[in-house]
Amino acid sequence: MSDANNTDKPWAGRFTAPTDAFVEAFTASVGFDKRMYKQDIAGSIAHARMLAHVGVLTEEECRAIIDGLQDIQLEIERGEFAWSTQLEDVHMNIEARLTDRIGATGKKLHTGRSRNDQVATDIRLYLRDQIRALARELRRLQEALLELAGREADTIMPGFTHLQTAQPVTFGHHMLAWMEMLMRDQSRLEDCYQRVNVMPLGAAALAGTTYPVDRDFTARELGFDTIAENSLDAVSDRDFAIEFVSAAATLMMHLSRFSEELILWSSAQFDFVDLGDSFCTGSSIMPQKKNPDVPELVRGKTGRVYGHLMSLLTLMKGQPLAYNKDNQEDKEPLFDTLDNVKGCLRLFADMMPQITVKADNMREAARSGFSTATDLADYLVRKGMPFRDAHEVVGKAVRHGVETGKDLAEMTLADLQGFSEIITQDVFDVLTLEGSVAARDHIGGTAPDQVRAAVGRARDRLAKYKLAEPS
Repeated sequence: MSDANNTDKPWAGRFTAPTDAFVEAFTASVGFDKRMYKQDIAGSIAHARMLAHVGVLTEEECRAIIDGLQDIQLEIERGEFAWSTQLEDVHMNIEARLTDRIGATGKKLHTGRSRNDQVATDIRLYLRDQIRALARELRRLQEALLELAGREADTIMPGFTHLQTAQPVTFGHHMLAWMEMLMRDQSRLEDCYQRVNVMPLGAAALAGTTYPVDRDFTARELGFDTIAENSLDAVSDRDFAIEFVSAAATLMMHLSRFSEELILWSSAQFDFVDLGDSFCTGSSIMPQKKNPDVPELVRGKTGRVYGHLMSLLTLMKGQPLAYNKDNQEDKEPLFDTLDNVKGCLRLFADMMPQITVKADNMREAARSGFSTATDLADYLVRKGMPFRDAHEVVGKAVRHGVETGKDLAEMTLADLQGFSEIITQDVFDVLTLEGSVAARDHIGGTAPDQVRAAVGRARDRLAKYKLAEPS
């Protein structure tokens, strides 16, 4: 005999006492999984159509269920739906409301499935939709970077290693380095999407179902590429979520590195760029301040996503097959990762067009630090000197420059010939900043013409990026 206070539970028949109020609140997931209502309804509609297709439901019952579910979706979207923690999750809330609307027919919807395969399907449908939305924001950022790279293909700046001036590069070339990182992120999302787009529905609780379900039919209805092969794995697998958050963590690492450079470059000490006012804030006490809060916060949120990856890995590491209640904890880290990565990409995509490049300051910085020293060494090698000897000669010239306060290009021919007699007047062709960057005229090099060609190739690669297209 079931307790009157427990009759709203779909599993109440087994129990003689109501759920403790705190347990009910502690175990409920509707507070966060209700965001999957569209996917839950879509999955239920497809399941109902399949049940009618195999003769488990009549066409009239199927039509009543579909109409009821579509009406419930409108209720939710109008803000009229009353979510209940007593009904635990998004699935039972919608199913209970369906029964309220259409009567006993609503109770037939769950035939041949379990909440285990239902939630696994909902998560995959939701993540699939969200990856596509995230891909569109990534695409906007990539396009903004290409626009900036093409516009600044001739702008010279110092390239760094160890944050020390190394060799002159162009700002466009530097932007294309970030583009390559984002291209790899794009590739990881595309690859991850394939393993997300696998249908668990039909696995039921863990062993499959005795009903004559047609899983191929349901997969076609929901747009899944393939069907999960093993029912035990289908309901307990969360690899796809871990893989996505891993890809997201790598993407955030790239945005964090980009953020760090923007923070440095916008400081008074570098003064290479000016970020748009819309993406900065001021100080409550220092009126001169313009703080790069957006890049700083993106840098900070990176650690948050790293934490979610570790959370999911730890969540799964000790679970036996098949489904366990632990897996309720997969959604909040996944949802928070999606929200934050998408937000960071949106901000970066919006911020890029409002970056002002201070070309004169960059050029002046590239003139200091002996950034053409390697060009002088290469010059000596072309004159017949072994590279290690050339390296030593240039090192002595740089030491002289440090002592006299002269850059290599500011020394006289006589100064330079004091370090090697094979140096002639043509050395100044390679010691100029323009000569240095133009000399790296090969695929992947920083020569302005190569930068423009690379922008064109990148645009061609983006044109093949189908994941970012509307679904």
